[in-house]
Amino acid sequence: MKKTKKLSVLITSYKNASLLKLCINSFRENLRSLSYEIIVADSETDEEIRDLMRDDFPEIKFISNKKNVGYGFLFNQLLKKAQGEFYFIVNADIIVKDAAVEKLLDYLEENPKVGVVGPRLINFDNSIQDSFFRFYRITTVIYRRTFLKKMPWAKKELDRFLMKDVKKNKPFECDWIMGSSLMMKAETAKKVGFMDNRFFMYFEDVDWCWRVWEEGLKVVYNPLVKVYHYHGKASANKGILKAILYNKYARIHIKSAIKFFWKHKTLGWKIP
Repeated sequence: MKKTKKLSVLITSYKNASLLKLCINSFRENLRSLSYEIIVADSETDEEIRDLMRDDFPEIKFISNKKNVGYGFLFNQLLKKAQGEFYFIVNADIIVKDAAVEKLLDYLEENPKVGVVGPRLINFDNSIQDSFFRFYRITTVIYRRTFLKKMPWAKKELDRFLMKDVKKNKPFECDWIMGSSLMMKAETAKKVGFMDNRFFMYFEDVDWCWRVWEEGLKVVYNPLVKVYHYHGKASANKGILKAILYNKYARIHIKSAIKFFWKHKTLGWKIP
């Protein structure tokens, strides 16, 4: 089918109608000068979400799923439906303001070797979220979830992972960026392909960015562009034993980490 839009805004959603409504309205208010489409893919769709999309946004393409299918599955559903020249894939807890979208589009058009770019993610109190990283090593996962994080060698590894050595006053290359907000050309998405559905939740964005690098393209974080992100760390926990016993999201995160290292036959000592 012939592409008719400059931009496809692709929104992944899960059980929060209020945030989804804010997200959609923020794009509608800030993209008046662009030719665009909005597509929403929702996981474990409930009546509130269904009513919202039918009553408030009947013109928007809506994909519902009876079960919780995971972020990567929604990502892939959206790619199959998108018709724009550029894709901006965001979670439903993203709010855009001012010219953020146009700035990301301009950056991609001016830098053809960049495969994917992500903006600065801002909390609603205006603090900055960590959303750009170097690739995990197996030690990164261990140090982040155990008392070892306090040790000097562990702190050095965590600083490497969080890119503490990089100045954040201009766009820079990173190994991967959080899947909450990703912009790419349609041709990049087609070249890299769908997300790996072996990752139900967590590490699917890490794996996908790994594959961007394997295709000879760059992953870039642009701190000059900001969007707001209502972010909760569902997998956060004080210790690895408590995480395994009491936090299902932490268990999923650890399982996904194991799948990632197994898939790429690495413990994190190499990059593509």
